[in-house]
Amino acid sequence: MELAKGVRAGDKLALARALSVVERGGEVAEQLVRDLYPDCGGAYTIGVTGPPGVGKSTLIGALVKHVRELGRSVGVVSVDPSSPFSKGALLGDRIRLSEHFLDPEVFIRSMGTRGHPGGLAEATLEALLVLDAGGRELLFVETAGVGQSEVAVAGIADTVVLVLMPGSGDSVQALKAGVMEIPDVIVLNKSDHTSAAATLAELRQALSLGAEEGPPIVSTQAAEGTGIDLLWQAIEQHRAALEQSGGLALRRRENLRRELLDLAASRMRRELEQASADDPELDELIDAVAEKRLDPLSAVRALRARLG
Repeated sequence: MELAKGVRAGDKLALARALSVVERGGEVAEQLVRDLYPDCGGAYTIGVTGPPGVGKSTLIGALVKHVRELGRSVGVVSVDPSSPFSKGALLGDRIRLSEHFLDPEVFIRSMGTRGHPGGLAEATLEALLVLDAGGRELLFVETAGVGQSEVAVAGIADTVVLVLMPGSGDSVQALKAGVMEIPDVIVLNKSDHTSAAATLAELRQALSLGAEEGPPIVSTQAAEGTGIDLLWQAIEQHRAALEQSGGLALRRRENLRRELLDLAASRMRRELEQASADDPELDELIDAVAEKRLDPLSAVRALRARLG
């Protein structure tokens, strides 16, 4: 495939076209991924998640600037799980990362997953595979940090960075929600805030209650570039620890297991929806459950028997 050749050569136009192909899905996308997959595996993926408004895009922009100074090539995928036409995060990300657009060694893509046949997991995974095959050494993937986004990004990243900010209550909420089990590095951004010291103390206290030593906490002011070198050092230390212990290969294998199951589930759901569209027997099952003549589990069993 000619497009695959362009991707392997690292051509930015080919990368853009390939990402458009995988976003649309279908047989052409599947063929492209098949062609490119043997060339994947060289990139290191860093997932960046956290509540809206904490400065994830600004932080990624600062990290991209830092690693480019180190001579590393970069791909960035910014995921909006709600809409490809959002005038919020997607356009905002492009503005905040615009200083890198002319750099041939940086490729930035904002993606909306609504309308993609496989949703967040499939759209993001395929985009990262394309950038990996395109020779990018470091891949950053940003999610909105809403709902299951934190869990989803943990399933595709080698290192997960959770970004919080002081004074918003998000850090306490994250602790209550168990999100602290997900990150490998925690960032307290906008650390010039008046309540930064109190929030930092809360985080450290909460992490000290765990059975194991918690992830490192790095304070940053991404807009000023403060603390970015320390954040990158923490990410590199996590990567080195994984590689030395053999944990990186294990993590990638476990991520692959989750990815395959997620992709299979999304495909099966699509096929089920297509097969049951305008099916009068499905309507009869729904009526039976609504009228309490049948319980939901028995209805599911009947549906599976009919479509299986």
